[in-house]
Amino acid sequence: MVKVNLVPEEGVPIAVEKDIAMMSKLIEFKIDDLGIDRNIHLPEVKKATLEKVIEFCEHHLVEPLQEIEKPLRTNNIKDVVSKWYGDFVDVKIEELY
Repeated sequence: MVKVNLVPEEGVPIAVEKDIAMMSKLIEFKIDDLGIDRNIHLPEVKKATLEKVIEFCEHHLVEPLQEIEKPLRTNNIKDVVSKWYGDFVDVKIEELY
């Protein structure tokens, strides 16, 4: 598998499979501009946020998120998506910013 180095705000590269990285349009455009042989700097993205995005993308390849029925029958997201996705979005907002 081809890997690409994504460099978040903190400056420590994270090696990610190219197919996973290319799921993000922002990263896809940067790879198209710079190529995969160079570090892809994401100074506006914190390491914790990038790791969550990578975790989501890796899981999405194995278990794609099913379309959510509308209108929502409940205010609890865990009632309309699989357990993994429900648990994934159940994070403190401080973890993302």
